[in-house]
Amino acid sequence: MKLVLEAVLFDLHGTLAYVENPVSSEKVSEFLLKRGYEVYPQSLNAASHFVGMVDYPKHGYNSWQAFLKQVFHRLDVEIDSEALKELAKTYQQRNNYVLFPDAASAVKKAKQLSLKTAIVTTIARFIFHSAIMPIQHYFDTITTGYETGCEKSNPRMLRQTLRKLSVTPKEAIMIGDELLVDIRIPKKLGMRTILLDRKNEISNKPTEADIKVTTLTEAIAIVEE
Repeated sequence: MKLVLEAVLFDLHGTLAYVENPVSSEKVSEFLLKRGYEVYPQSLNAASHFVGMVDYPKHGYNSWQAFLKQVFHRLDVEIDSEALKELAKTYQQRNNYVLFPDAASAVKKAKQLSLKTAIVTTIARFIFHSAIMPIQHYFDTITTGYETGCEKSNPRMLRQTLRKLSVTPKEAIMIGDELLVDIRIPKKLGMRTILLDRKNEISNKPTEADIKVTTLTEAIAIVEE
């Protein structure tokens, strides 16, 4: 018997949107070193990743200033308020997300098919909020790390999203570009999966993915079938 599809879950980073001109950790390090703060690129990247994956789900920062303050706390560096404000302004201008050209039409098509839709991401909402404004009304729910208190490799994030949508794993499909969080974990829960490989870098379809595509347009066409 053919399974009925009720919901489509979308990854954010690399699937719906991307950061066009990200702030360089080397430039941030140079900025801070000139002001007497010993902050170097690798430790800055590590602290930023930790705050994004561990601290944000617990505390839910709602601005770059709050987020960066916690990054420097993790580095045990207390920078002055003016330097923090200047850095926050730079991140706000440079590290926000931009929708991929096929994102809006794909999500709109999913709703036209009467499917429930969701974004599932660990990324802080304030970082991508402006990017998704034009298509936000197409989503039934948006789940970030803060809503679930965990990062995306924890299956609790997917389970909670499915509960919000009132669907079972077998009634949902996940579309994303990362093998672990968008394909393997959803598959273990019983969901169907579509791997989005925009640059066509993976020659053979991973066994965990039901389908591999290079655009969201292809992905939604398969969902429609």
